[in-house]
Amino acid sequence: MRDLSRTSGMSLAGLYYYFESKERLLYLIQKDTFTTIVERLKSRLEGVTGPEERIRVFILNHLEYFLANQAAMKVLSHEDEVLKNGLGAEIAALKRQYYQICMGLLDDLKREYNLDFSTRIAVLSLFGMMNWIYTWHNPRVDAEAFAIAEQMGKIFLRGVLNGKNSPQVLDKISHFRS
Repeated sequence: MRDLSRTSGMSLAGLYYYFESKERLLYLIQKDTFTTIVERLKSRLEGVTGPEERIRVFILNHLEYFLANQAAMKVLSHEDEVLKNGLGAEIAALKRQYYQICMGLLDDLKREYNLDFSTRIAVLSLFGMMNWIYTWHNPRVDAEAFAIAEQMGKIFLRGVLNGKNSPQVLDKISHFRS
């Protein structure tokens, strides 16, 4: 709270007037983040029918928010499990809702193209690609959210859509198991 007070220019007493604790402030940041990102996603998905395009919308929505709110994303990534009691449960429910939306989008893709892959692993891999963008994105060098989302979408979807197990790949993988 002292760091926040110094950075914001607000007195420590002023901060505690509005937020009774660091935990309450963290809760509000997380609640605002997940509520906003889910609401924006639902709105953007309206009228988008193709499963590939819906996943691209998901990726763009996620990256746009993360790049526009990098400070909040750092907090969310590093203070993920600090919240206790009802506050933590409420945030966990919002996160599950967001995760379930992504699971549904990938399940739709699987059905559309008759694919066989672990939806859970695919979703977690996608989040792994997207969630750490704040650690490497440099606006002077890297593209903006739309261009990055387009590239990530291509990398992710082409990997998922072309990830059929060929005998050669399976032979190489099984060689490492022994």
